[in-house]
Amino acid sequence: MEMELSEKKRTAIGIFLLTVLGAFIGWVYEMIFYRIDLGYFIKRGHGYGPWLPIYAFGALALILLVCWRKIHPVALFFISLVSSGIIEYVTGWVLYNWMGGVRLWDYNVEIWNWGNIDGFVCARSVLIFGLFGAVYGTLVVPPFLRFIQKVKARPLVIFSGVLAVLVLADVIVGYFIKPMMNGGL
Repeated sequence: MEMELSEKKRTAIGIFLLTVLGAFIGWVYEMIFYRIDLGYFIKRGHGYGPWLPIYAFGALALILLVCWRKIHPVALFFISLVSSGIIEYVTGWVLYNWMGGVRLWDYNVEIWNWGNIDGFVCARSVLIFGLFGAVYGTLVVPPFLRFIQKVKARPLVIFSGVLAVLVLADVIVGYFIKPMMNGGL
């Protein structure tokens, strides 16, 4: 007997998968950027998997925005630009000011850091995030959510469940257990 999933449950699974995909794309972007900036590859993030949580939050905000309405790509570019700048600045500021000076990124020491504000955000980053957001929200999210409605339920649930366990375990180990064992973040 075939497993059944409602459209809402399929959409929720699609949103989860798109969020992880956004975190993965962010990880790839940073791997490439820091290869250019430093001349060698450097592993980004505190986790072990190929994803960065801040990009997951940005992707989730974007996905929820475009999930239920069609937004012109130019408007989506500016919405992504502003919202990613806010997410990046607030996250960087909170980590630095409330977590004992933690800096997961510092635009003060990177190439192409024009428009730098306190090392937490710069014009280059928000312009790239705006572009990524417009492309992702226009060309990836809508067709992916339509595709998810057609996938057989059992493989979809198994794949997303295994991925959820992997991501959760990676976040717990990489962002909580490993820092505690090393004396802090």
